[in-house]
Amino acid sequence: MALRLNVASIFVLDKDEALDFYVNKLGLEKGSDVKQGDYRWLTVRVPGEKGTEIQLEEPGAPLHDDATAAQLRELISKGAMNGLVFVTDDVRSLYDTLRERGVTDFTQEPTDHFYGTDMGLRDPFGNAIRVLQQGKVRATAPA
Repeated sequence: MALRLNVASIFVLDKDEALDFYVNKLGLEKGSDVKQGDYRWLTVRVPGEKGTEIQLEEPGAPLHDDATAAQLRELISKGAMNGLVFVTDDVRSLYDTLRERGVTDFTQEPTDHFYGTDMGLRDPFGNAIRVLQQGKVRATAPA
């Protein structure tokens, strides 16, 4: 019996703002957007991928009582919750594209490491996002 990951969740403070960021800035696509009563199940995914989706979840009912939701909102605002890691084939070009789309909250510009090149940014709520280009670091032209 094999398992595969279907949905991973991150907490956000506003689902519509999160959807705008993840689709219009980061370049993901909307997956599911379903309402059941007051609850909204909202996911995004890598374009063209039919596998793992990322659920954009707000703290509150029906999942959390008021006290727990308030604690979670405080942690989200501090950037103390979980984050996401993506891979790309050209992290420097993606960095330029994100800047052109108005993303400004970078925690690390593209940086070469022994395992490849990566960068860091945060979504509007403080969630950490890492983007990795795996493989050998490209040689830079001599100055």
